[in-house]
Amino acid sequence: MSDYCPPDTPLEVVHVDHELLILAKPAGLLSVPGKGEHLADCLITRAQAAFPQALLVHRLDRDTSGVMVFAMTPHAQRHLGLQFEKRYVKKAYVARVWGRMEAKTGTVDLPLIVDWPNRPLQMVDHENGRVAVTDYRVIKADADESRVRLMPQTGRSHQLRVHMLALGHPILGDPFYATGPARDFPRLMLHAESLKLRHPDGGVGMTFRVKCPF
Repeated sequence: MSDYCPPDTPLEVVHVDHELLILAKPAGLLSVPGKGEHLADCLITRAQAAFPQALLVHRLDRDTSGVMVFAMTPHAQRHLGLQFEKRYVKKAYVARVWGRMEAKTGTVDLPLIVDWPNRPLQMVDHENGRVAVTDYRVIKADADESRVRLMPQTGRSHQLRVHMLALGHPILGDPFYATGPARDFPRLMLHAESLKLRHPDGGVGMTFRVKCPF
């Protein structure tokens, strides 16, 4: 993380009301501060500069772009936190992955655990790993790469990245898991496209989207 160069882009507000703040996170920006002054710039800090009451609910990896929800009250933070915990929140990602995926749809059910000697990397561990499940659907594919929609049922660290790697199709531009030509891209080709949740005030279902930039 010593080469951390966050993008100098304005805050992109997707939606704001008395309980919710929905932002579009750019690739390359931390969700929360890292350790050290050089890792202080992050989305929650930028959000609180404009909306001082904004509270963290979940995170996206630094290299992932897309939709993130913040709470505007402690009540909303608790409400949204429970929705994530109980898996009521439905997330959909778009990714470009290495090679042609032959199966048009499928589910990856592989438990994950931190790879301690190589942290923050994660790895599949059938004995000690935590349950991790990802549904996928191929949008289009050619000989070199496939565009897929990924719908995680669980929210483990690096889940989508490790699950795609396990299928033999690492996400393009992944600095942790891709190798060779699959790694030689300007960014991680993973984007959080949509987020469906229940509004903390009344429970109405709402879906928020951020257009995929690649």
